[in-house]
Amino acid sequence: MFLSFKIKQFIPSFILATVTAVFVITIPGLSQTVQVTPTNLQLGDTLSVVIQQANRNLSTPTVSMDGKTYPSFSIGQNRFRALLPTTPLDKSGLRQLQVTTDTGTQNLSVNLQNRSFPTQSIWLPPDKKSLQGTDLEFDRVGAFKQIVTPKKFWNGPFLRPNQGPVSTVYGVRRYYNGDFAENYYHRGVDYADYNGAPVVAPAAGRISLVGLESQGFEIHGNTVGLDHGQGVTSIFIHLSRINVREGDMVKAGDQIGTVGSTGASTGPHLHWGLYVHGQAVDPVPWRYNGIE
Repeated sequence: MFLSFKIKQFIPSFILATVTAVFVITIPGLSQTVQVTPTNLQLGDTLSVVIQQANRNLSTPTVSMDGKTYPSFSIGQNRFRALLPTTPLDKSGLRQLQVTTDTGTQNLSVNLQNRSFPTQSIWLPPDKKSLQGTDLEFDRVGAFKQIVTPKKFWNGPFLRPNQGPVSTVYGVRRYYNGDFAENYYHRGVDYADYNGAPVVAPAAGRISLVGLESQGFEIHGNTVGLDHGQGVTSIFIHLSRINVREGDMVKAGDQIGTVGSTGASTGPHLHWGLYVHGQAVDPVPWRYNGIE
């Protein structure tokens, strides 16, 4: 389905439509296409906005949602792509996107569908339940999640980082030792495996964070942060061993560490968190569907 509008001059164009379509603005001698996926967007999904420009001299577009502006990056042939995160804490319903280029602003309406997330009770042992974390780990992890490298390192669907069974899915709400964790959701996927089981990079990238329990990573334990580029990052926590150093470049499938139970953990497992512009998104669609 295509919607086409003719405009005589470079004035703002305002279009309201849904993500089931590809949207086209036509200007004399100039055309622009905006494609939004997935079409069945639900809480936790990553929204991909691809802008096709006919004129290579136009500036790089930006995309805004809920008052926050996200950068777009060239993906070749006058095409740009912005990635927008959604989380279980967002409100479902119609959301407004603004795609801004030299030709004006294009308004699109997307339907963010609701999704049910389970609730889980976690009982930490006495030596773990009093852990508060340290400024060092929170500052370093927080800075890592904000990394936006213009270069895209990944290619195609992400790999499973560990072969153990999934013990906790993305988005679970939790009680810790009987107390409900407000504004919390499980920011990743847990894989239950034996202590020392291999952990591999799900996609290519640069190692941008290595943190050790012995250095103050009380909650995360031994940690590896992997920058996939363009605002997409992976974090792997509770590791027993780390095989990489900050600055290393890794390929999909390279071993980066081993499963452990360091930090605030009740037993050996890998926690893999996937972040887009600092927000934890569901990694599963990235594994099965991939994002260009």
